[in-house]
Parts: sequence; structure tokens; C-alpha cells
Amino acid sequence: MSGDPFLTEPQRRAYVALADRVVPADRWPSASGTGALAHLESLCPGGELSPGLRPASLDAVRAGLDALDASALHRFGHPFEATSARDQDALLRDVEAGAAVGWPVDPASFFAAAVRVVCEGYYGNPPAGDGPAPSAWEMVGFRDRIGAAAPRCEPLDEAYFDTTPPVALARRYDVVVVGSGAGGSVVAALASEAGRRVLVLERGEWLGDRAVGHDHLRNQRFTRCGTNAGPGGDEVRTLLGADGSERDVSPLDAAFQNNARTVGGGTRVFGAQAWRFHPDDFAMARRYGVPEGSSLSDWPLSYDDLEPYYDRAEWELGVSGDPGAHRGAGWRRRGYPMPPLGGGAGASRLAAGAEALGWEAGAVPFLVNSHARDGRLACARCAHCVGFACPTNAKNGAHNTVLRRALATGLAQLATGVAAVRVHSERPGSVSGVELAWEDGDGTTSRRVVGATHVVVAAGAVESARLLLNSAGADAPGGIGNAHDQVGRHLQGHVYTGALGRFPGVVEECLGPGPAIATRRFSHDLDAVGGGMLANDFVKMPVAYWALCLPPDAPRWGAAGKQAMRGYAHTLHVTGPVEEVPSPRSRVRLSRRARDRFGVPVAMFSGRVHPETLRTAAALRARAVEWLEAAGAEDVWSQPLPSADHLSGGQHQAGTLRMGVDPTTSVTDVLGRVHGYENLWVADGSVHVTNGGVNPVLTIFALAYRTAENVLESSSG
Repeated sequence: MSGDPFLTEPQRRAYVALADRVVPADRWPSASGTGALAHLESLCPGGELSPGLRPASLDAVRAGLDALDASALHRFGHPFEATSARDQDALLRDVEAGAAVGWPVDPASFFAAAVRVVCEGYYGNPPAGDGPAPSAWEMVGFRDRIGAAAPRCEPLDEAYFDTTPPVALARRYDVVVVGSGAGGSVVAALASEAGRRVLVLERGEWLGDRAVGHDHLRNQRFTRCGTNAGPGGDEVRTLLGADGSERDVSPLDAAFQNNARTVGGGTRVFGAQAWRFHPDDFAMARRYGVPEGSSLSDWPLSYDDLEPYYDRAEWELGVSGDPGAHRGAGWRRRGYPMPPLGGGAGASRLAAGAEALGWEAGAVPFLVNSHARDGRLACARCAHCVGFACPTNAKNGAHNTVLRRALATGLAQLATGVAAVRVHSERPGSVSGVELAWEDGDGTTSRRVVGATHVVVAAGAVESARLLLNSAGADAPGGIGNAHDQVGRHLQGHVYTGALGRFPGVVEECLGPGPAIATRRFSHDLDAVGGGMLANDFVKMPVAYWALCLPPDAPRWGAAGKQAMRGYAHTLHVTGPVEEVPSPRSRVRLSRRARDRFGVPVAMFSGRVHPETLRTAAALRARAVEWLEAAGAEDVWSQPLPSADHLSGGQHQAGTLRMGVDPTTSVTDVLGRVHGYENLWVADGSVHVTNGGVNPVLTIFALAYRTAENVLESSSG
């Protein structure tokens, strides 16, 4: 820390002493013996405050350290770093309680921020991201297993994809696909394999495995200090307040409703759970009625209509699972192409608990190779699955399956770093192409229009809605497809709920991906509207366990706090998504004041989750508690539900361009085509009428297969 431009030498010594009381030495090093201090330095590069430290300020950090020294001098006659450990702890307890007087900043807020930064540095990765594993990981029992996997497979590098610069693109294509994620890549594969010339546009860049990294403090799962698959922290969206004002939110804020921005979209770093929606998920209004203030509606298609496409997605992409599990969640014409991954001690505990309760429970299906398949290796069971790239390339995402197929035809091109900013229409009822924007090497921006016989929008629920809203013209003054003010409405994602239990033996063996046993007993048989799935969670990063999963009464610092973290390997987390009740007031619109680097208004959010969603979450959480208790947990604690003003759209965003028969209440028809347009299609989660009580990626894949068929049938006619 010496030479830091943002702390004086006395401030530096005070911070070192403070850090070593937050995480004191025992058999394992103290905070100053690890990368904890370097973490503070990484948050203030060049003396400038990074988003990771907000809402604290550098002045508040300095003032707090000065006040800590002044309090120690007044109380004990020594600066803080020269005071005994017992007296330091006594003073810090007063600061934590807000009882310190004469401080220029709020002492409790300062202390909470300091503890957070110290513990992030101690339990997270070194700032470089891929350095040696912290000793704290060994202390708590976390094993990453990546070292064992790495020799088996060369990482995907920067040359994995051939891309075409925007200036070298053709003037016209048969199909232009906006977005390279699950939906867009399926359409690109089927169209190019049918002989069509295809252009896939991706606003992000291809990120090789080393670029994605394994930094526990900067990833798509734990974003407080940064992301590892985009977008960058300098981008903003806005949140509309009750008073009509807009507040900026960055990708490090949950209110940003982030999706990964890279080739492959979210499938580059997803957890890969491959669930089918329950048959009743397609007929929620018929089963439950329409709650007041909601826009709950039935899909214009059924589970039976989609089952052939579920089957195709499972076999073409590669899903490992047990066809004998979860039989009540929908029939299937055949099993899975690969057996399930299997579980460990935690799954065995939960299996016994489910049997004692009389609940059906079984394996979790994954878009992950349980054995070598399609020239790629099997899962190495590492602990870095969700939020990271797969070290053996065993996760079956869009990037290494259907998108690779599309490019292999020679008829598809991929352009990265290129934003689709507007869909062009030259006559009513038809679109003619897409306007592109990109940054040149000298920092300037360029634009051009690429013509298309068909345009397929697959940029995710937020950005797909934003694109159509920004495509207003003389024939569509409110945006393309928005004649009835439906574009951007019904935004939903997944509220997650669950509970944690501490067991006498080790139940977290860090055997990835993590979820090995689930019950769909409560997909709908719950005293609520809808329900959800419960499973043991993905392997926790130790820093996420500290930040989010400790018991509510557990100490978070000092020797007792360090002891509490040793419960990591003895803790099981049972969690799952809740099928949300959509609301027409939860929506995406264009910001009235904030624009991106290309001058396009950014997405503006408004609304909140429906009260019925929170009621369902509470009911499902109670079942998680029951399951852990039946499994033998000695202590169980549940996680708090979101606040009533929470807007859900980050986890599995969906619904903004919903599918329906009536153009006045929906944006796309049963084929996936935008109402009133002969050649404009949508192939992502935005068409979902409801989002199911499970991870929706397999449904996105399945619907994309169906939409691609419809595009090809339309163009062949």
C-alpha cells in the first residue's frame, strides 16, 4: 500500500490495523497477510473511486480512518495501529454501533463499508483474477478443481471465431439476426443450413476463456466490483422514480437488469440448467384466473405444441438428465442423450429428506456433457460453473453448438462490436434492413444500413424492446410493433427464494456445477398463484457466502466472524425461481435524457413485481425450510424476500414482446412474428407470456427452433 496516492501514511497504517481486526490471524493468515489490502487498491486505481466502492466516497474513507485514529488517541493515548488488540476491538464495536462521537462521517456506515472491502479482499480472488487460490479458500473448504481440469483441454481463445468487420459486410442478406445468444444462434444455424445467407450481429465481443477468467469479485454472478462478460461499468440504464425523475444505474447495480454481452450471450457463462416448462405454465390464467393489477395470460400454444422442439433442442445441443425424474412436469417422447451428472453428500441428504416428506425429487437436467460428445470433453465437475467459462468446453451454449454450425456452412457471417440501433421499414407491414453502428479505432463512430429479406430480433428482453421502440417512423410513430403500446410491457424475470441449513458433516464438496437434486412438487401444487422449482444451489464462491449466505445472527468480523465462515462446507442452500405474475406496469421504455455512445436513448425501467409473486415466493421458501429440516439440518435460516418495490428482469429476463393472438394485448403472433409485419421475427425470452417456475433457456432454444422453421417456411413461399 506504500505510495498509494489516496491514503496518507497514517491512514494506511490505520487501515492495515483495522483490516487485521476484521480478519485477525489464527492458524490462517490475517487480512494483511493476503490480498485484502490490494483489493482496496484495486477499487481506487490511480486514486479515483471505482464503482465497486460506491456509495462510499474516497473522502469518507479518508475521514473515517482519520477519525478512527483520533478516537484511539483520545481514548487510549495511542493511534489506532499502536493500540492493543483488545482496545482496538472495543473501539470498533462502538464504531459499528454508531456510538463513536465527533466523527465527520457516520461511523456505522464507514465501518460496514470497511468490513465489506476487507472481507471481499480476503475471501475473493487476488486482483489479477487468476493468481494463486487464497488461503481463505482452503480455510473454509472451497476447492475450485480447475487445476485438475485445465490439462485436459485447451481453453477457447480469441481465434475461436472468424468475424467480419462491419465495413466488409454485404449490402444485403436473406436473414439478419440481432443477437448471438440462444435464440439468435439457433435461427442462424437453421437458416444457413437451409441455404440462406445469414448475418449475425453481436454488440459485444468474443471473449476467450482467459478474458472471462475466474475472478470471484468481478463476474456475472457477483457483480459488485465488476463483470467478466460485459457490459462495462461505464454504461448506464435508468430507473424511473415515482416522482418522474430518472436515476442512472450501472451494470454493477442489480437494477440494471444485466445480461451478458458477448458472443453466445448468456450461454457463455450460464449455469446451463435445462428444464422444460410445466404444461400448466402455458395456461396460467385458465388455472388461476387473473389477479387484480396483473396481466396474467395464457400462451397461444401448449406444452404439446412445443414438446417436439424441446426434444430437438435436448438432442441437438446435448442435455444430460434422468428421464425418469419429474414425471409430473410433462410427458416426453424419449429420454436424454446423456445420463445425469450425479451428486454428492448434500444431494444424498436432500434425497433422504424428500423421501421422508413423501416428495418426488430427482436429478437436475443440464446442457452439460456428462460424457465426451461432439468432439468436446465431459464436465470436470469444477466449482466455477455459473458465471464463468467452462475449462473443458463441456457446457453446451450457443457459441460452441449452433453458432459454430452456422458459421461452418460458409453462408453465415458474424460481426462483433456492432450495435443494431434501428430496424428500417420502407413500406407498411414490412421491414427492409437494420441500421448498424460501431466504434472505429480512432474513437469515432460509423453507421451503415444492411438490407434483409427477414430480420430476427434476439437481443434479450430489454434490448430487443429497446430496438423496436427506437425504430419509430412515419408508419410506426411509437416504434415498430407498438401500435397498441405493448412493446416493453410485462417485463419479468425470476424472483429467487430459498433457505440455508447447517449440517453436522460436510455437505458442500464443491462438486460442480452444484445443483444435483431438485423437486418440482411445487411447480403448481402450492397455496399460491403458480409456484416454482427447488434444488440445491450452484457451488458458492466463498465471498458470495460471506456477503449473502451467513446466518442473520452470525458475526461478520473478528475471530468470531472468521469462525462463522468455517461453516461454509457444512451449509446447504436450497433455492429456486418463482413463476412470476406479470404486470403491465413493469416495463422498458426509452430514457428521456440518457443516451449511449451511439446517441440512442438507453433503456428506462419502471414498475415492480406483482404482490402475488412475493406471496408465492414466501410459500415456496417455507417448503425449502421444510426440506432442509427433514434432511437433518441442525440450524435453518431463510433468505429475505425482495422489497415490494423490487423490479424483476435481471435473472432470466422475459416478456417485453409477448406472444399472443390479439395484437392489442401482445406484440408477436403464435409463429414468433411481430403483428402486422410479414418479415420481422423475435427469437428470445421476450416472447414469453409467463416465464415458468424453472430456468427458461431450454424454452428459448425450443421456441427458436420453431420460429426458425416458420421463417424458412415464410421465405420459401
